[in-house]
Amino acid sequence: MRRDTKRPSGLRLWLRRRRGLVRPAIRVTVGFALLGVVVAGVSAFDPAGQLFQLGEGVSGAVSGVGLKVREVRIEGAENASLPVLRTATGVRVGDPILGFSPEAARDRLESLAWVESAEVERRLTGTVLVRVSERRPFAIWQNNGRFAVVDRAGRVIATDRLDAFGPLPLIVGAGAEKHAAALHDLLAQSPEVLVRTQALVRVGERRWNLHLHNGADVLLPEGEERPAIRRLAELQKQNALLDRPLAAVDLRLPDRLVLRQVSAPEPARPADIRRGSGRG
Repeated sequence: MRRDTKRPSGLRLWLRRRRGLVRPAIRVTVGFALLGVVVAGVSAFDPAGQLFQLGEGVSGAVSGVGLKVREVRIEGAENASLPVLRTATGVRVGDPILGFSPEAARDRLESLAWVESAEVERRLTGTVLVRVSERRPFAIWQNNGRFAVVDRAGRVIATDRLDAFGPLPLIVGAGAEKHAAALHDLLAQSPEVLVRTQALVRVGERRWNLHLHNGADVLLPEGEERPAIRRLAELQKQNALLDRPLAAVDLRLPDRLVLRQVSAPEPARPADIRRGSGRG
């Protein structure tokens, strides 16, 4: 008898029965591979996570693959406390890397006293990278018996370890923290005046006095600090005015200079001498 060549062999029948099982398995494998490519591509173009907003189902699937936080790296911190910065990020090692918001972390970091600006970068390798730019100490502000370190904008950034930031200008009085930077910049243009100035004192939250190292006070006119400081610098160069034993130099009037001499101590009276002579 002749064999029917069109009849499928046993091997072909076996493959046909299992074709429906092989194809779904291939589709699942390809699907996970494509998901990995999409995740990696979005991460490359969106390291901060601004566009990486996947649905809850996809996030759950990816977290199952093992995308966890392995490291929280902080760069740029000199004075800010590292534990405080780590707490402000709101993420810890072991958390799902897609389960936190870089934008919210940045906002929390920038609310800290020392942090001027922050960048938060999320990497699918498991690293959360935080870069902070700190506020720079400008002056020590004295007000109502309290001391604090402030930046040029007047923001308080520290209230302890005041001697840890090196020599800083001393500013005194309400409102001094907000306006002292501009006055200090003017004094920097007249170093012969700046080097003799111990403190910038805000008076009535409207004008300034310069308190000198020798105890004298220079009264500056309101809103006319620049010409007054220039005039004071010329007087110092020509007459060494700031090195004299003066109690005050009044520059508030543009057409005159008022000097107040240091009061001479009163001579001791005979009765005082007798009372003091018997003390040991």
